[in-house]
Amino acid sequence: MPVITVNGIRLSYDDTGTGRPVVMIQGTGGTRTVWQLHQVPALTSAGFRVITFDNRGIPPSSECPEGFTLQDMVGDVAGLIERLGLGPCHVVGTSMGAFVAQELALARPELVSRAVLMATRGRTDVLRAALTRAEIDLYDSGIRLPVRYAAVLRALKSLSPRTLDDDVAMADWLDLFELTAEAGPGQRAQMEISRLDDRLAAYRHIRVPCQVIGFADDLVTPPRLGREVADAIPGARYDLIEGCGHYGYLENPATVNKTIVEFLTAELS
Repeated sequence: MPVITVNGIRLSYDDTGTGRPVVMIQGTGGTRTVWQLHQVPALTSAGFRVITFDNRGIPPSSECPEGFTLQDMVGDVAGLIERLGLGPCHVVGTSMGAFVAQELALARPELVSRAVLMATRGRTDVLRAALTRAEIDLYDSGIRLPVRYAAVLRALKSLSPRTLDDDVAMADWLDLFELTAEAGPGQRAQMEISRLDDRLAAYRHIRVPCQVIGFADDLVTPPRLGREVADAIPGARYDLIEGCGHYGYLENPATVNKTIVEFLTAELS
């Protein structure tokens, strides 16, 4: 597992395949390994070189418990692209990772050839603001929910009714969520990134070709908020994937991967 120093911190990353590079950015608490089951094989099979990494806040990258900003994370991805000589490259992000990708496309367009923004939004509505405050308050209180209870809550929040009603699938999901329930100080810092200011007006200045992917049953970043991002970015493509929640790229990877590959390989008018 290679490690690179960027902006005074350590980023752990993996570099797989050959061809046009694609940098993938995970959401809050997510590790680079989340991409490796479905997205990395699909993209490398399509002829891409795929770079996945652990965001700051997620060990073995620097945990940065003192906190950091969205712009710090944008700088990390820009630095990674520059240090590895990848630019201009494709960028794929989900949730918080999509916030980073869209801000990178705005601030450093020379580094980004195309951007895929999954489960994203360009502002924080009342419910999402309340959810973020509640999660931060819970962490700061020092109370740690029983692992099994936290896993069930995560499932209800992040998965679609189709998956929640599938007993076989749910047994596997709950086991996975129990294994990854513990949040550290770096993840606490990532939670702050969800306090996203209203950036829709700024996104009207993005000139990088963008694809926004919404998941129809997403409670964390509902598709209507992703649609606002697509409407703000000139020429952006919007795709809605049915029967998926916030983790739609894991619930229906075949459809999501096909949609991403089609966008990254399509001729643009």
